Amino acid sequence: MADTAVTERPAAQAPPARPSVLLELRRRTLWLSRYAGWLGPIAVALFAGVLRLWNLGSPNAFVFDETYYPKDAWSLFQQGYEGVWPASANDQILAHPQVIPLTSAPAFIAHPPLGKWVIALGEAAFGLHPFGWRVMVALLGTLSVLMLARIGRRLFGSTLIGCTAALLMSVDGLQFVMSRTGLLDGLLMFFVLAAFGALLIDRDRVRARLAEPGVDGDRVNLGLRPWRLAAGLLLGAACSVKWNGAQILAAFGLLTVLWDQAGRRAAGARFPLRSMLRRDAAPAFGSLVVVGALTYLASWSGWFATSGGYDRQWADGRPGLLPAPLRSWWHYQSEMWHFNTTLTTPHTYQSNPWSWLVQGRPVSMYWQPVPTGQQGCTSSGGCTTQILALGTPLLWWTACFALAYVLYRWFFRRDWRSGAVLCAVAATYLPWFEFQQRTIFSFYMVVLVPFLCLAVAQMLGAMVGPAGSTPTRRAVGSLAAGGIVLAVMGCFLYFLPLYTAEVIPMSVWQDHMWFTSWI
Repeated sequence: MADTAVTERPAAQAPPARPSVLLELRRRTLWLSRYAGWLGPIAVALFAGVLRLWNLGSPNAFVFDETYYPKDAWSLFQQGYEGVWPASANDQILAHPQVIPLTSAPAFIAHPPLGKWVIALGEAAFGLHPFGWRVMVALLGTLSVLMLARIGRRLFGSTLIGCTAALLMSVDGLQFVMSRTGLLDGLLMFFVLAAFGALLIDRDRVRARLAEPGVDGDRVNLGLRPWRLAAGLLLGAACSVKWNGAQILAAFGLLTVLWDQAGRRAAGARFPLRSMLRRDAAPAFGSLVVVGALTYLASWSGWFATSGGYDRQWADGRPGLLPAPLRSWWHYQSEMWHFNTTLTTPHTYQSNPWSWLVQGRPVSMYWQPVPTGQQGCTSSGGCTTQILALGTPLLWWTACFALAYVLYRWFFRRDWRSGAVLCAVAATYLPWFEFQQRTIFSFYMVVLVPFLCLAVAQMLGAMVGPAGSTPTRRAVGSLAAGGIVLAVMGCFLYFLPLYTAEVIPMSVWQDHMWFTSWI
């Protein structure tokens, strides 16, 4: 039987599969996820910067204590020390900024000079007028938003949580007002937050070093730690703006050595406390306290380099072991200490620290009545314009619950991240309870704002739930967390006219006064 050849036709090859639209879109936007850790924070910072720089020169007036610091800054820039200004200086500066009525006579100043040197940079670039003395504070306030986003990302391991914290701070009324005012507290906040971030980077690098194979947690020397040195420099700068930085330096110093102890324990150290005390405590003291003290001393370089500053010649003719300039400087520091710890002169807007977290008594930085027919006022009842240093109420009230949550996380779950936030909160807030008889104001709490926002962002992240949660759980949590953020932003917009000295009818102003203590 003849064999029959069977020839099979080759099967037609299917055309190459085309990637789905979603996969292609993901491939094309992969770079976004690669750089999301920077793109998100930068976007939030740009939003904050537009808010803070927009119409920064208005009002054309000295707002609250701007009657002191911008003039001190100009004196430093011109002659190296703060001088006395004539009583008519305010009107002359605002009306004729090209004519500066400065005298060379020294003036007693109650705060160190660095913050005023920072303000002087803006005045050197733009002149002695409102935009000039506010611009550096506004720029550093904006940079603080960027730093907070990156700090939150590093602290919680989530770009979203970091950006949420930064977004909340960008719409906090207190940080907004203090970023648009030529005062010192916003600058103090910048240096404190930067120091916190530097210590956080140092912690992560130390943990990576201790996790290397073969490392003995008891015996390893951690070597040079540049980020902790940077933290010492920044904390010294904080003290050189206001003395409030000193207690923060002490708290952050304790925090970093406790982190070292915990790191050595995680690396298998049998005696982590003893190892920390032997190998880490002294370097930490040098990096933070010694570097901070040298930074503080350097901030007085203008006073040392000239001969006309307040008390500059006090030690001349008085015997002593130290050089006369140092003894004169020390005497000046003692006078500053006496002034800052005994000031009890009553003030309309002073308040007790117990009321600060709930914004019980905000400070009116600027207020002017506007008659009908002037400055665009069409209300028959007249108008007003005000700058009120009021933290966005919904944010601060939410933060009270967030602090309780963070305290729970630290105490019961031993969450180190919550402990870090609580350490910063305690360092910036609790010391004020020792000065309840002193004349103090709620706007000092601008230094606390970044850490309140971190606490709120952490709580919102917990509301959303971990990645392994059910879709329904995450959807409900995301809606709740997003609703809180939107409510805070809406509250900020509602009070924005009172943050920017917008002319509004008196009836509208009264509607914004939710409590009589705000008036």
